[in-house]
Amino acid sequence: MKGGFPLAALKYSRQRESIKHYLMTTKEHPTADTVYMHVKKEFPNISTTHNNAEAATGADIVILAVKPWFMQPVMRELKLKGKQILISVAAGISFEELAHYVVVPEMPMFRLIPNTAISELESMTLVAARNTNDEQDKFILRLFSEMGTVMLIPEDKITAATALASCGIAYVLKYVQAAMQAGIEMGIRPKDAMTMVAQSLKGAASLILNNDTHPSVEIDKVTTPGGITIKGINELEHNGFTSAIIKAMKASK
Repeated sequence: MKGGFPLAALKYSRQRESIKHYLMTTKEHPTADTVYMHVKKEFPNISTTHNNAEAATGADIVILAVKPWFMQPVMRELKLKGKQILISVAAGISFEELAHYVVVPEMPMFRLIPNTAISELESMTLVAARNTNDEQDKFILRLFSEMGTVMLIPEDKITAATALASCGIAYVLKYVQAAMQAGIEMGIRPKDAMTMVAQSLKGAASLILNNDTHPSVEIDKVTTPGGITIKGINELEHNGFTSAIIKAMKASK
């Protein structure tokens, strides 16, 4: 057994392990051709193809990471089989719709919604499953947990969760940008301001994730009566900070 699946079923190979190791250790953002050329140095006999149908034939797992409007034409040509596992990374394409594009509508399917921090192995990746078993669920969760945090949720929660985790990363970065501008106005160099704010966010996230605490508890620790922090917090609220965040999240749903 490896990763929760029988080896025979997943057809593990040294080539796949080499690809995984390269993606986990490179500091670059490689294209598929770059990955292929790297692995080919170690395994000269490895083959690749630019033909989608040929690539999917015989594959245990097929990951479709294309724009939503490309899903139908791409899937029509693949003719996936019932024993294969389909993973869709296309936002907004439901399981019901995916089922219309495959030969066997009852085949195991996953919907995967990562965020851009996956390039740093820090993604908050959302996963929904249909017609899968426990072994398949555990394997997919384990596979993508190597690229950040993974959460298995019902499909009907995907839209709301996407607003929080996928769109939400942009809202967090917008805060970083705004805080940087404030720092620059107060005389801090842009790069220094960015480092200060980013590290503060990283620290805040660690406080919550590592201590089973709540944001309000951590805020209370730094908002002493009459202090400068509570004045800033109140200014945020006077200007509709919480309301703006809630409205932004709901607008993204």
